Parts: sequence; structure tokens; C-alpha cells
Amino acid sequence: MRGRSDRGQKKRLIASVCIVALFVCFLYMYYGSSSQGASALEYGRSLRKLGSSYLGGDDDNGDTKQDDSVTNGEDSLVAAKSFPVCDDRHSEIIPCLDRNFIYQMRLKLDLSLMEHYERHCPPPERKFNCLIPPPSGYKVPIKWPKSRDEVWQANIPHTHLAKEKSDQNWMVVKGDKISFPGGGTHFHYGADKYIASIANMLNFSNDVLNDEGRLRTVLDVGCGVASFGAYLLSSDIMAMSLAPNDVHQNQIQFALERGIPAYLGVLGTKRLPYPSRSFELAHCSRCRIDWLQRDGILLLELDRVLRPGGYFAYSSPEAYAQDEEDLKIWKEMSALVERMCWRIAAKRNQTVVWQKPLSNDCYLEREPGTQPPLCRSDADPDAVSGVSMEACITPYSKHDHKTKGSGLAPWPARLTSPPPRLADFGYSTDMFEKDTELWRQQVDSYWNLMSSKIKSNTVRNIMDMKARMGSFAAALKEKDVWVMNVASPDGPNTLKLIYDRGLIGTNHNWCEAFSTYPRTYDLLHAWTVFSDIRSKGCSTEDLLIEMDRILRPTGFIIIRDKESVVESIKKYMQALHWEVVASEKVTISSELDQDNEDGENNVVFIVQKKLWLTSESLRDTE
Repeated sequence: MRGRSDRGQKKRLIASVCIVALFVCFLYMYYGSSSQGASALEYGRSLRKLGSSYLGGDDDNGDTKQDDSVTNGEDSLVAAKSFPVCDDRHSEIIPCLDRNFIYQMRLKLDLSLMEHYERHCPPPERKFNCLIPPPSGYKVPIKWPKSRDEVWQANIPHTHLAKEKSDQNWMVVKGDKISFPGGGTHFHYGADKYIASIANMLNFSNDVLNDEGRLRTVLDVGCGVASFGAYLLSSDIMAMSLAPNDVHQNQIQFALERGIPAYLGVLGTKRLPYPSRSFELAHCSRCRIDWLQRDGILLLELDRVLRPGGYFAYSSPEAYAQDEEDLKIWKEMSALVERMCWRIAAKRNQTVVWQKPLSNDCYLEREPGTQPPLCRSDADPDAVSGVSMEACITPYSKHDHKTKGSGLAPWPARLTSPPPRLADFGYSTDMFEKDTELWRQQVDSYWNLMSSKIKSNTVRNIMDMKARMGSFAAALKEKDVWVMNVASPDGPNTLKLIYDRGLIGTNHNWCEAFSTYPRTYDLLHAWTVFSDIRSKGCSTEDLLIEMDRILRPTGFIIIRDKESVVESIKKYMQALHWEVVASEKVTISSELDQDNEDGENNVVFIVQKKLWLTSESLRDTE
């Protein structure tokens, strides 16, 4: 009996050891993936596909081998930097909007509040340090304006929206391309006809929505593939098309590939990255947003970013309520907007257009205790970086209340007219006009330096990484481009000046990754951006990798910075597969180089990103 008992104990011991071993293996596979390259969070640290795995795909120079040292000029004694290439599966990674990161870090987020679609950036030790490869068969994007209507399927190999929305004309697969007929959930017959119908509802001249230049900036929430914004461009209207990376994945990626202004964002718990009074019109066409939740907090956020007299165009079943549930939602929403002092400007078929008041008069006439309340007098309506939304009405400034409007000139005069909010920063009209002229001259100089590489349709999507008053973008008005103006949350919030000029932009700290897909911009303008991040103790290498991620192959980067900063960047050229286009020392201008206290020479350094493929991508393409 004792022998049988011993054998039983041995069996139990062996079974226990096996269970523990299996458990350890599970933990190793699950948590060790970051060191073995098996998960999206690995970001290429162990997947070092260097040397022969880089295969040049550009026409100018296919030689992309890594050398042991940099051999050009003053950098000949500096060891060459090298970066691994991320796994091909990560060709669409967005570091601060990566759901794999959220799942693996066990972040406790409220899914009902859309917190999982908000920005959650990896800590420094988990940042990726590899170059993002293009997908198999990637081609240089189709040029604007042809790109509005078609893109290469290989560049965004996702066709589920074409099937899911096949009855709504969002997009159609045609051979090796994806075409966009201009349809939408509530505009089956085309965005152009839908836009004209809204203009007609509002009695705008000639059924043109820009209202003779008075309506210029639009926020399209839940924008789909941004066909609404695409068809507004012909009317000189600039739309910020906004959508999260949700079940309709890649919709913003399609928009940017088409050359349409767009941004990854969500109405969740944080304010949208736009100052108050930025848009003349907000639009929601079946955008699947519950506007009644949390005491109407999302609708109140739209109210914050709308200008005095601004409109909200809402196309949804509730607007032509038929069944009991729709009627209930319509009644509750109508009561909410009435307490917010909005009035119905027009209502027809499936669409209602509400208008915001021109002054504070209605707010002051409400009964005491009326909900939603007015926001606190000490609350800053323009603070957006990480600021939580509040269920309150943002009253107008004394200036806007007195003038019963924003006092902006119609477009295009608005672009060069000193914005009324200049006084908020202590800027004078003379400073504004000088800044505008200085950047006009500087942009002319940039284009002269790139003349051998750039044609009228070479670039479409442009980002000014440090926009200040938006004068760089203003200087590009005559070119067929659009500019995402980026303002730092650490400095003066000049983004409201940018919107007052009829331009668009967002807040961002370049110590983190930007909220966009890889390969979405044709040109990046980095004016003293590297000096700025160095002063914050952030990594130059991280920023270079991020810029490479968001830049399209064959795209350009214009760096204007101190000579020492530019020299330190040069040693990364081979590792990044960037080709030098031009380098020129510039005379220090007190206006453009006010932060250059040591009097060091500045350099304009222009590079072009080569088109390259990994060996795996090339094999798949062949």
C-alpha cells in the first residue's frame, strides 16, 4: 500500500510540475512577446532586418546598403546610426492609438465613454525604435486632384468598408484601385448634391455653402471616408474630418490617402484639440453619436468650438422621427438644444440645421437653475491639452458679445486680415503683417531650393510642425495643398489665430507620436522643432523615427534650425534612407529666430524620403 501511495505521489508531483511549466510557458509567451518580437508592442527591437533587407524602390538611387561609417564631409569620423525595420504586420501602427498596447498594459478604461479611442502613449521604455515598412505592393500615391476619387488598393489593402457600405456608395473596389463615388450614409446621390441642399435650406446665395466667404471652417464628426469634406473644398471651405480608429477602421487613412484634411480623434472624455470658436459649421451625418449622454456633454463640446451664429447640420433618423424611439430621442434633443439657446435654422426631410446664438443675451435670460449651466467664469475655453470636457455652456467673450459675432472678414480676405484675437497675446497688427511677409519670403526660398524635385502636384498633404500664427500655411494659398498647423501645448495657444485666419490645425507635443497613420503627409516643416524637444529632454532619434513614420515615401522634410542641430541630424541620413536635397545657411532674422539666443547660424536643410521595401514585401509584390 505504501508503494502504491508513493507512485501516486510521484504522479501528482509530475502533474503539478507539468502544470507549473505550462503556466510559466504561458506567461513567457504572453508577457515575453515584447522581447521576442511577437507582438505589436515589440516595435522591431528584435526584428533587426538590416542591410540586404532594405531594398530601394526609388528611381534615383536603389543603393540602400548600410555602411559601417558615415563617409560624407565632416561626419566621416562619426559612427553610422542604424535602425531596425518593424515587422511587416505593423505597417499601419499608430503608437498612441494602439489597441494592442491598451490590452497588454491592462489599462482600465471606460468603453462606454470611448476612452479606448483616446490617446494612450507608451512610456519611454516601450517606444518603438524601428522604421515602419510600407505594405506589399506599395506605390507612390496618386496625385491630387485625381486622388480625391481613387487610390491604389495596395497602399491601404482594406476593402471591408466597400462591402459593408456597398449600398451607400462610400467606396468601390475597381481592379488595383479603390474609387470613391462621393456617397455617404445620408447622401446616396453624392456629397455635392447633399451640400447644395444644405446651402439651399439656409437660403445661401446660389446654393453655395460658403455663404460668400462667411462660412469657411467646418468640423465633420464621424466623417467616414471624408467625402463630405472632399466636396466642400471646391467651395473654398476647409473641413476638419474627424473620426476614431473604430470598427470602421482605416476611414481616416483613406481620407488622407485621398488628399483630404482629416484627423484621428473621438468625442470621448477629453476636449477636442481645438480652441473655442474655431468652426462656422459642425456636421454629423449618421455619425452614431449619442448626443444625449452625460447631460449632453458631447453636444456642449460642439457648442464650445462653434463660432457665434455657427451651425450644426444633423442628418439622422431622429431628424425625421417616425417610430416611438426616434420620437423620444428627437423630443429630448430638441429640449436640450433649446435650453442651450440654439434655434432651428432649417429642417427638411432627413436633415435639421440648428444655429447657435450671436451673443450672451439668451443665456442671461434663462430661468435660474436651468440646465446645462454656464461654465465658470475662470474656466479657459481654449485650454485643450488633456482637459476633460464639462457639461456646461461656454459663454462668449466681452468682445464677441458686444460685436454679436466673431468680427472675422470673409474668406479669402480673412487669411491676411489681423485676427481680432491677436490682442489676447499682446501681438500688434504690425507684428502680424511682418510675420506674414517673412514667411511668404521664406516659403518662396524653400520652393526655389526644391525646384529640381518639386512640381505643381508633387505635394498635397503638408504639416507645419510649429505653426505659431499660421503664416507658413498662409504663404501656400496659391498652391493646391492643405496644411495641418500644429501648435505646441507648452507655448502660447496661437491655434485660435490659425482658425481665425480660415486655416485648420491641432495641438501636439512632439515628445510623443502624432495621431495619424503612417505615410500620410507629403511634406513636413520643422522650424526649430528639434531645438525645442532637446530643451525638454526628449529624444532626437524618437522624433526622426516619428517623422519618417508619418511621411510618405518620396516626401520631403524641411528642417530650419541651428547649424549644430542640423549637423547632428546628418548622421542619420543613411539609416533613415533620406536623401539630401539642399542645405543652406541663412541669415538670422530676429523675427523668425527669436529663440536663438546664442547667435548661432541657422541652416535650412531639406531631405527627401526614398521609397524602399523590405525583402518580404518585395517577394510578396513579385
